[in-house]
Amino acid sequence: MPRRTATMLASTLMLIALLCAGVFIQVPYSELSPGPTVNTLGEHGGEPVLQISGHETYRTTGHLNMTTVRVTSADYRMNLVEAVYGWLAHDNKIVPHDTLYPDGKTEEQSTQENAEEFSQSQESAKVAALKELGIPVKSWVIVSTVLKESPAEGRLHAGDVVKAVDGTAVKAPDDVAKLVTRHKPGEDVVFTIIPAKEQAAAEKAHRTATATRNVTITTAKSRDSGRQRAIVGISAGTDHTFPFTIDIKLADVGGPSAGLMFALGIYDKLTPGSLTGGRFVAGTGTIDDGGTVGPIGGVEMKTVGARSKGAQYFLTPKDNCAAAAKDVPEGLTLVKVNTIDDALNALKDIRTGRTADLPKCTTKG
Repeated sequence: MPRRTATMLASTLMLIALLCAGVFIQVPYSELSPGPTVNTLGEHGGEPVLQISGHETYRTTGHLNMTTVRVTSADYRMNLVEAVYGWLAHDNKIVPHDTLYPDGKTEEQSTQENAEEFSQSQESAKVAALKELGIPVKSWVIVSTVLKESPAEGRLHAGDVVKAVDGTAVKAPDDVAKLVTRHKPGEDVVFTIIPAKEQAAAEKAHRTATATRNVTITTAKSRDSGRQRAIVGISAGTDHTFPFTIDIKLADVGGPSAGLMFALGIYDKLTPGSLTGGRFVAGTGTIDDGGTVGPIGGVEMKTVGARSKGAQYFLTPKDNCAAAAKDVPEGLTLVKVNTIDDALNALKDIRTGRTADLPKCTTKG
C-alpha cells in the first residue's frame, strides 16, 4: 500500500475513533437555547393569556411578548460531541451543569422552584401594574415556607399571616428575619399570627380576619458555618387581595423572568388605547411589587428567540444590557429599562415614532 494512502487511511480511522469516543465521553455541561415567546396580549393554548373580570378592559393591538430559554434536563448527560457543537453554534450556549442544577438539584426540585418563582412573579406583576394605575391593593406578610425538622415545623404553617414578632408590628417580609435574629440561638421568640385557615375563610367571605394568636418558638442556631445566627426555619413573603380578578393562563413556563411583560400586558388591557401602537415589542425581566425590574439569565437566547418571531424592540433589564449588546440580532433594538415607568416611557416613544429618544443598551450597560 502506498505511503500516502496508508497515511490517509490511518488519519481517517483515527478521526472515526475520536468521534466515537466523543459520543461516549460525557461532560459536565448543559445547554441553553432560545425557547418559545408568547404574546401576553394574545392567546396561548386556545385561551387568553391575561383574563380580567370585575373591571373594564380595553382592546389592545401589537405584541408584548414574554420570552423563555430552553435548558437540558437535570438528568441529561451531554457528550463531548454535543458540547463542541454547542460551543460552535451561534444561537446556543454551553454552561457548566452545576450552574443550572447546583448541589445535585433534581429535575423535580428545579421544576418546583421554577413554578413557585413563576407564581410569585405573576403576583408581583399584578401589584406593580395596579399600583402604577393608582388602584389600591391590600398586602400583608405571610409565612411562605417552613423547613422540615426546624423549630417552626408544626408551629407555623405556609399561609399564616405574621402580624408581629415579639410584639413589634411586621410591615415587610424582611422585618421577620431582622426581629428573629435579635435573639441568640436557644431563646424564645413570639409570633403573633392569623392562622392560614382563618385568613382563607375571611377572604372567601370578603371580610377582614382579625382573630390573632401567639405562637412561641425556641430559636435554633443557623447551619451557616461559623455563625451564631438565630433562626426558626421559615421564609416570609407577601400575599395580596386584589379588587378584581386577574388570571394569568400560561402552562409549561417557570421562573420569575416574565414579570415585567405580564405587568405591561395587564396595564395595557386596563387602559384605553394601545401601549405598543401596533408594534412588535418583546422583553424580559423580573419585577417586584414596587415596579423595579431585575436581571435574568439567558438574555442572549431570549433576544434571538424574540427576533426570530418578528420582534422589533426588546425591553432589557439594565443589568443585562452589557451582555445582550455583545451580539444583537439584526433588526432588533435593545431598550434599557430599570422600572415599569422606564418601560412605559419607552413604549410611548415607540408608538409615537420617537425611537431616537429610546435609552438603548450598549456593551458598557
